[in-house]
Amino acid sequence: MPRRLLPEWAPQSGVMLSWPDPDTDWGPRLHEVEPVFLSIARAISRFEPLLICVHPGRETHLRQLLNQAGLAQAPIRLFTVDYDDTWTRDYGPVSVSEQGRPLLLDFRFNGWGGKYPAARDDKVNRHLHAAGLFGDTPLLSLPLILEGGSIDGDGEGSLLTTRYCLRHPGRNPGLDQARLDAELKQHLGVERIFWLEHGKLEGDDTDGHIDTLARFCDPSTIAYQHCDDPQDSHYAELQAMAQELARLRRANGRPYRLIPLPWPAPCYDSHGRRLPASYANFLILNGAVLVPGYRSPASDRLAAERLGACFPGREVIAIDCLPLIEQNGSLHCLTMQFAAGVYSP
Repeated sequence: MPRRLLPEWAPQSGVMLSWPDPDTDWGPRLHEVEPVFLSIARAISRFEPLLICVHPGRETHLRQLLNQAGLAQAPIRLFTVDYDDTWTRDYGPVSVSEQGRPLLLDFRFNGWGGKYPAARDDKVNRHLHAAGLFGDTPLLSLPLILEGGSIDGDGEGSLLTTRYCLRHPGRNPGLDQARLDAELKQHLGVERIFWLEHGKLEGDDTDGHIDTLARFCDPSTIAYQHCDDPQDSHYAELQAMAQELARLRRANGRPYRLIPLPWPAPCYDSHGRRLPASYANFLILNGAVLVPGYRSPASDRLAAERLGACFPGREVIAIDCLPLIEQNGSLHCLTMQFAAGVYSP
């Protein structure tokens, strides 16, 4: 059986999260952000084990927080390690299947094209593997620079991504389009790559990660961030992206079923900067789907309803993510799932 990128709805053995502290960019807003992380930890640990990376010297603080939140007996393990930032999706290991067994891919991470320090983030997977947290699952370190939030797979050999992210000169400048296509197909075991040309959100410093724009919900369904306000600066780009998605075809030649996610009310920071709020940044768990909310009641509710319909049998849990987008990311960006048979708590 050849290598295959596992879809995010495949059975999971756990989820990884890296905790914020005063030494990260969350420092000045820690009082607002830690309650959000606790909400995420509570929701995940109801359905599967949670691995939390924590900086040296912060273990006692975090255990106290978990105890106060009633999570002392939850299936949560802390692992002490150095890291630069908390966006685990982009430096955590990518799960694939090879010869019917799980394999973890450790791509290089360079801080979204060299924008931010990332040397410690880039080593986290190797520390986890050396500590035995992945059992006998091999970890394959690769020279290709690739963030987990930049790719999404349908489980049938199709990969969805954006050209302005993966072709950004700060990531793999020595690779032309043909070589990049070949490397993605080889490493991820995909046969078709859908390169979106449109859709970047204001305030997004990842150069257009797909997990803020469009996501597979099953082999035939894509949920995407829609904009229905012609006066909004995103309108033309997201309309163009929707047209691109409508032209995509599955391996059997049929179009995907497209689910438009509502447009949240614009969110701004204290300096008036537009923040990249997106409902496409949801997280799939074994028995649930966590949906980000932005204190926009009507659109928050509609997003939860539409995503709930995409995941029958899974509980829908809303997470207030407004504090998270102050640092330009949301729920999915903070987390990375492990395939079944990978994580050994």
